[in-house]
Amino acid sequence: MPQFSYRAKSRDGRTVEGVVDAPDRRGALAAVSRQGLFPITVTQGGAPAKAAAKKSAKKAEKKAAAPKRAAAKAKPKAKAPRHKAGAGAFTLQRPNHMSAHERLNFTSELADLLEGGMTLGNALTALARRGDDGTGRSQVILTLRDTIVGGESFSDALARFPKIFSPIYVNMVRAGEASGAMIDVLRRLIAYDERMRSMQSKIRAAMVYPCIVLVMGIAVSIIVMTYILPKFKTIFDSIGPNGLPPMTRALLGINDWFKSYWIALLVGILAAVAGFRHWVSTPSGRRIWDGFKLRAPLIKGIVACSVYANFASTLESLLRNGVPILQALSITSRTVGNAVVGDELSNARDRVTDGTSISGPLEQGGAFPPMIIDMLAIGERTGDMPSALSHIAKRYEGELEKNIVVFTTALEPIMICVIAIVIGFIAVAIMQAVLSVSSGAGIA
Repeated sequence: MPQFSYRAKSRDGRTVEGVVDAPDRRGALAAVSRQGLFPITVTQGGAPAKAAAKKSAKKAEKKAAAPKRAAAKAKPKAKAPRHKAGAGAFTLQRPNHMSAHERLNFTSELADLLEGGMTLGNALTALARRGDDGTGRSQVILTLRDTIVGGESFSDALARFPKIFSPIYVNMVRAGEASGAMIDVLRRLIAYDERMRSMQSKIRAAMVYPCIVLVMGIAVSIIVMTYILPKFKTIFDSIGPNGLPPMTRALLGINDWFKSYWIALLVGILAAVAGFRHWVSTPSGRRIWDGFKLRAPLIKGIVACSVYANFASTLESLLRNGVPILQALSITSRTVGNAVVGDELSNARDRVTDGTSISGPLEQGGAFPPMIIDMLAIGERTGDMPSALSHIAKRYEGELEKNIVVFTTALEPIMICVIAIVIGFIAVAIMQAVLSVSSGAGIA
């Protein structure tokens, strides 16, 4: 078996050199990582190859530095060129932050660089140069690099940014470090992120048309009440309040009330929204609200399918990458997106600790449908739980698309009917008053 010389950093920051036997360079990198070391260089061959690699590396550094020194002497006041936004696939828009899209690009390009043979530290340095435009926006990546060079693992470095890298991301990377399959883990993280983004985009797309109809209806109602209705005020005053039809009196009363108390109404709405958000942020409020969403007409299909698909995809990714079942259930319960389902997963985790299977405790809780329970039981019997979870995820992703179609198909006429009733009430109220004036004046 070929020998590979390596130079690596230990957890306490010391530089360590040695030789490992491996079938290829990727296997050598994995072998070094399993020793708890952070590989800096890995070259094929024993000590002579290692010395030659060092010598060639020094020559390459001197050769690369020569043009820079010459350029610096020729132009001592020239500023360093800045990376232009959009020049590469990976860029950062805000300091110490990554959006979901930026994190996806970061993971994808990091996997490409590692697969090309670059060490983790060098790959992070390269990505920091791409993500920086001279304003220090690549600080997150530089911190990751400095942390692992200081002796910590990559997963521990990622855990320093919980708002960017979720527990799923961190634990899958930790499993990849333990198994030596970091590139495969990063590829699965990319697939997981793309699947979650696709699911979220479908849900958002389902809400676009109803929101447009609602906003347009409210805008038309406000225009009619504030601009068109006052133009009929002279006619209404000539009839007198007692001579107006009931619908017209109701419309004028509503209009006068809005004019007098619109500030109080606005404050009340804002206070209600703030109070609702605070209530939902509490454990009891979150559980009640999430339980209501699982039972509410029209949206229950979308919410349930989204939650179950998220559960299956998350647990599958964690188990497939070697995360222990108890830890995987704990992570999934916190990231599934529904407090009711999360509590059931936490209870199942406690029972699994006692030696029970997963499907049994989940069936007792009643939060999961029989199809999921049956598929989990099959996965337990065959010893291939990730495949069973993959089937569950695909099934509910397909159901999600169907429920989105049902939701939009049913919501569109409902929203149109509600808006039509409001606009129709205003129009009829005004026309009744006009017809009452016309008949009182003897106009046929």
